[in-house]
Amino acid sequence: MKVVEARQRAPKLFDAAVAKVLNGVSVENLRAYVEMLAFPRHYFAENRDNRRARDLLLKHTRSLGYAPLLQGSFDNIVITSQGPADESFLLLGAHYDSVPGTPGADDNASAIAVCLECARLINAHDIGSAMIVFFNREEDGLLGSNEFVAHLAQQSAWRIKEAHIFEMVGYCDRSSGSQRLPPSLPPLPVRDAGDFVALLANKASNAIAEDCLALAGCYIPQTPVAALKIYLGLEKAFAHLNRSDHAPFWRAGISCIMWTDTSEFRNPHYHLASDTPDTLDYSFMADVAKLALARVVSSDSRYP
Repeated sequence: MKVVEARQRAPKLFDAAVAKVLNGVSVENLRAYVEMLAFPRHYFAENRDNRRARDLLLKHTRSLGYAPLLQGSFDNIVITSQGPADESFLLLGAHYDSVPGTPGADDNASAIAVCLECARLINAHDIGSAMIVFFNREEDGLLGSNEFVAHLAQQSAWRIKEAHIFEMVGYCDRSSGSQRLPPSLPPLPVRDAGDFVALLANKASNAIAEDCLALAGCYIPQTPVAALKIYLGLEKAFAHLNRSDHAPFWRAGISCIMWTDTSEFRNPHYHLASDTPDTLDYSFMADVAKLALARVVSSDSRYP
């Protein structure tokens, strides 16, 4: 395993067309999206509100100009922006359920908000070959994403060239000592302050992580970005590295990055009733959205 930071890599050359898209990211929108979903919404414990969250996402994605589809028995939500007919999709994804009794602002409304803002700008700028998926039942053993990935193997209409899964991306603490490392992992040179966006990559996605670091150095130099690059299939040996919806993609051999603020290793409100919208840093979230969009735009073969 190896930790690499954006500051250690040469930044990409600035592209005005990419920057134009990124400049549209709205802090106000991100806050509104989080507030829209900040209520307990576990699939069983709060089933009515889980369905309410589903319906809010369906309604909002329609208002953005998409035709959302419900996929699977747990109501994953899929929207697409179509590029050339023979081109595979770049996927952005996040789960919309929460654990019982928590409003789940960071876990995982923050990630849903980033995906919604990306969806808005992808459609507004006619960026093609993007797919956005809102998974259900992540908190019940990744059931929604497991079902989605199994569906991919059964048909060819949705070919995925790479996936980016967002898992808690709204909490930032710039004070010394605010960042911890999962105790099961070997000692790694992780920043002392919880002020960075963390990317988790494996053999199939390490090159994508490197590209994201170079994009970060160009378009969000004010926000530290660090990637944990995993080699030799070592992710299979550490449970902490497989706790979110990226894991089914990894098991299927699909190139996938997990984006996170590192959850309970930084955020003291993890899985508690105090995980509320007022605890989040929306400028930090905006930089997550900008970096994700930079990857999407630079991957669109039609975009200048």
